[in-house]
Amino acid sequence: MSESPQLYIAFDPIYAHPLPEGHRFPMIKYELIPEQLLYEGSIKESNLFKPNVCLDETVLLTHDPLYLAKLKDQTLSAKEQRHIGFPQSPALTARELMITQGSIDCCFYAMKYGVAMNIAGGTHHAFFDRGEGFCLLNDFAVAANYLLKHQKAKKIVIIDLDVHQGNGTASLFEKQPNVYTFSMHGAHNYPFHKEKSDRDVPLNDGIGDAEYLSLLAYHLSEILEKEQPDFAFYLSGVDILSTDKFGKLNVSMEGCKARDEYVFNSLKKKNIPCTVAMGGGYSPNVKDIVEAHCNTYRAALDIYF
Repeated sequence: MSESPQLYIAFDPIYAHPLPEGHRFPMIKYELIPEQLLYEGSIKESNLFKPNVCLDETVLLTHDPLYLAKLKDQTLSAKEQRHIGFPQSPALTARELMITQGSIDCCFYAMKYGVAMNIAGGTHHAFFDRGEGFCLLNDFAVAANYLLKHQKAKKIVIIDLDVHQGNGTASLFEKQPNVYTFSMHGAHNYPFHKEKSDRDVPLNDGIGDAEYLSLLAYHLSEILEKEQPDFAFYLSGVDILSTDKFGKLNVSMEGCKARDEYVFNSLKKKNIPCTVAMGGGYSPNVKDIVEAHCNTYRAALDIYF
């Protein structure tokens, strides 16, 4: 790994996986985010690194061997594929394994430089033995378990600000005192059966910038003070935007960026390294999705570099 202090970003063209015509998941954003950041000069090619495929033994710190075998052997049932929302293929499994390794690699860059980011990831609806909601493997959970196993962290906080509850993450760490799960999400949104995070903050439909940011400040400051984590994962979903098709909230583009800035400033002040993944975003105009995600990178660059 190179030693120059900069924002390291996990990315490979495999992230933008081809989907059937008319599919509702905006996979093109994974091409457009790095393109935009390079075009405007926020980053250079040297900021981007290509992860390897995550090893089975690492995945199995978190996931069921039978489930991993189904992903690798292409033996998911039609029902299991429907729950995930993507048709299975060897390329899709390879993509997921690479994204997962990307989040692990980001942890080591974050420990050196404060923050590192994955263009994809934040696949928080994946459970021990199944995937759902466009998530096959839970990259943050795999990375957190890797850090704990290798004694790279003692207490981890997962800050999940996607509009959908991180149900898979909550379930995976329900009995793990070294990982604190915090999810701030739409009360009346998918998943309709919520799991129990260490701290859940359900949001009413239509909540705007001021109330959203005030709740975040109250809860995050309390969690960081009380839990004293030595590593953080931040899921910066942009489906909180008022333009989002599924979000049901009323947060502006500026409010979304202020959220990112608050999280980064809070973690930096306490010297807590942070791995960031993008999570969801479903605004009808893909430009809104890309702009909001790019703002997360711009905020990290401004605050850390």
